[in-house]
Amino acid sequence: MQLGVTGGIGSGKTSVCRVFNTLGIPVFSADPEARSIMENDTAIMKAINSIAGMNVYPEGKLDRMSLAKLIFNDPEKLKKVNALVHPAVFGRFIEWAKGQSAPYVIMEAAILFESGGNKLVDKVLSVIAPVEERIERVMHRNNLTREQVIERMRNQISDEKRIELSDYLVNNSENDMIIPTVLKIHYDILSFLKTGN
Repeated sequence: MQLGVTGGIGSGKTSVCRVFNTLGIPVFSADPEARSIMENDTAIMKAINSIAGMNVYPEGKLDRMSLAKLIFNDPEKLKKVNALVHPAVFGRFIEWAKGQSAPYVIMEAAILFESGGNKLVDKVLSVIAPVEERIERVMHRNNLTREQVIERMRNQISDEKRIELSDYLVNNSENDMIIPTVLKIHYDILSFLKTGN
């Protein structure tokens, strides 16, 4: 079985996945995988330059800030880059999942629904947190301005929509304990795998 874990930028997906990992559940993180593809697959690198209309690989290394500035302000360019990168990431996930022996595996992806990745998994868990907390986390973690964080949030679906489309929910605000919730979900999945309901 495959569980998708998603949530808006700064919601705390990685923290939730760490708990699952401690329980022996393998986690495939789509974002670092996408970065690796964008930095090593020469055909994709060429196509990204073509979409960007400029060389975003000065010295052969992806200038992520330049690319972000371009695509987060141009929905059409963002769509084209995603259409290139997502199928490659999904291909890697499928291969990776075949090699795992745990009762279930996780694909962690910030834009699981937006990319169509939810079609590859059996169930979806969304991590949600108050918007202000998310903005603060990302500003500190990624050294971005408030405006840059909000710009990225605009390119993701809302928490309301995420909640509607998910099978499980983890609230990750500063006042919530995520471990008991993750444990409950973990045992729920194990029981579902055993009994089929």
